[in-house]
Amino acid sequence: MLDREGFRPNVGIILLNHRNEVFWGKRIRTHSWQFPQGGIKHGETPEQAMFRELHEEVGLRSEHVRIIARTRDWLRYEVPEHYIRRDARGHYRGQKQIWFLLQLMGRDSDMNLRATDHPEFDAWRWNDYWVPLEAVIEFKRGVYQMALTELARFLPRTSHHNRYLRAGMRPQQHRHDHGPGRGPSANDDSATEAPQDPGKDAAEH
Repeated sequence: MLDREGFRPNVGIILLNHRNEVFWGKRIRTHSWQFPQGGIKHGETPEQAMFRELHEEVGLRSEHVRIIARTRDWLRYEVPEHYIRRDARGHYRGQKQIWFLLQLMGRDSDMNLRATDHPEFDAWRWNDYWVPLEAVIEFKRGVYQMALTELARFLPRTSHHNRYLRAGMRPQQHRHDHGPGRGPSANDDSATEAPQDPGKDAAEH
């Protein structure tokens, strides 16, 4: 489903824990990391699509999270032509996204990367909110920056964070991988995000 300009409607998810760290998923069988995201199906609202994708990709349901905020408008990125299937070129341009900021109300153990037969991730970790943009594929970096910046003002206050600020120290990054495929650190140059399969996107319009 594409709009008149060739953009496919999509949702992105920034999931926070109680330390304001974000869910950072390793795409299956790759060394690339990203936020959960997925297309909006015909007849779905962005919120309905977000909850469906949250369950399909992370295994969480609506009772496990609280919606803190969402971006006001669509954030768009264009996909370079060489990533687009030949039969979709000239029609598919990229994605327009509504991003949601969620608070995890459940536990880490509630997450299940195998909630469907077609998992997107094979490992995950909690990462600092300001994810390293060099870990994101180049044509998506602008959207990640815009979403993180717009939603940052809604971050809940945490006593953990304030304690370090008072001490004049930066908190250490809380980092551990969950799942069978331990990849490189999200701060490593090798942890570059692969495309979100734009050929697949183009085939679903």
